[in-house]
Amino acid sequence: MRELLLEIWTSVRRNKLRTVLTGFSVAWGIFMLVILLGSGNGLKNGVLANFNDYATNSIDLYGGRTSKPWMGYQKGRRIRMRNSDLEILRREFPEVEEVAANAWMDTHTVTYGKEFTKAWLRGSLPKIQMMEGIKLSAGRFINDEDIRHRRKVIVIDEPMQRVLFKGKNPLGERINVDKSVFTVIGILKGDAQRNNSSCFIPLSTGQLLFEADNPEVNNIILTLQNIDTDTELEAFEKRVLRRLSIEHHFDPTDESAIWISNTMENYKNIMVIFAGINLFVWLIGLGTLLAGIVGVSNIMLVTVTERTAEFGIRKALGAKPSSIIRLILVESVIITAMFGYVGMVFGVAVMEGVNYLLESGAGASQGNGATMFLDPTLDLGVATSATFVLVIAGLIAGYVPAYRAAQLKTIDALRYNK
Repeated sequence: MRELLLEIWTSVRRNKLRTVLTGFSVAWGIFMLVILLGSGNGLKNGVLANFNDYATNSIDLYGGRTSKPWMGYQKGRRIRMRNSDLEILRREFPEVEEVAANAWMDTHTVTYGKEFTKAWLRGSLPKIQMMEGIKLSAGRFINDEDIRHRRKVIVIDEPMQRVLFKGKNPLGERINVDKSVFTVIGILKGDAQRNNSSCFIPLSTGQLLFEADNPEVNNIILTLQNIDTDTELEAFEKRVLRRLSIEHHFDPTDESAIWISNTMENYKNIMVIFAGINLFVWLIGLGTLLAGIVGVSNIMLVTVTERTAEFGIRKALGAKPSSIIRLILVESVIITAMFGYVGMVFGVAVMEGVNYLLESGAGASQGNGATMFLDPTLDLGVATSATFVLVIAGLIAGYVPAYRAAQLKTIDALRYNK
């Protein structure tokens, strides 16, 4: 093996510039492949990060408008879900694991001392925090006791904290929401630089104070269990529509009456999209690498031509064609792998640098809002795949020259003149 490596080193050293220029094309191909894969990985991580905290086994139900007449009712009638629907879904559907609801109370004036701001109020049930992945920077979220006793408590966001409290700790402080007094129990973690505020209050309290005790809700969120296929999910949705159609008097086949947003289906669709993006990235990256492979193959063909007489002497002394093939293939793999790893290292370094800048920016903003690009680094599986690609590329690049060298006839090789 030592003699084999020495021969390869001698061959490379005789043609330094040609080898470096050819190897650069391989390094560039791997570099672009790593950059593309890292960018695709960052895009995927950014989008999936917005799903990580949200329950992916959930569906949202929203009241809509009927598109069909039914039992004397005209089409176009507004369907509004109620508190009683939550109990129906919880009691009659064993697939339902948890149930929660939201009701939006429009904008209201919030004051603290001489400071004031406008805020959207959102009446919610405690399970909303788990289902929507709501995070707090301080305090607590709404609990069951708040709902049961209709407590006047509020979870404010960071923009409201910035405007009303000027850096002061708001927990336990009392603020006025229109003419009602609420106690601050928590602070939502998020983008403190936003100008608009959105706050949570107990659903029962909001319906009593701001909706004249109207039991309507804007949406219901369900988390599901024991549903493994699209067919089972579709059957469940139809049963839900059929049951709610009895309560709200609409055609059970009218999908416009209750609008269903399926987080599980959305998640699956996004995964399919990213599988397609990943395939496209690999095709583009391998296409770029192909140019480098062609270059390496060409240089090996030139090497075979230059060493034709040498191969003739080897054969005359008893060298087998397999030893010549091994020599060419090993030289091709070494050149491809050596320059390929250089390109890979630079590509990984660039992605790590981008990730460092992203993390630094996120730390400076101290927010956790929606992001579209996150952690564009490569995992071990991708690095292993790239290594495998390098070895295969070297074998492909060296196959034709090695085959040509093995087919040389000894007498023709000995008579060859450069």
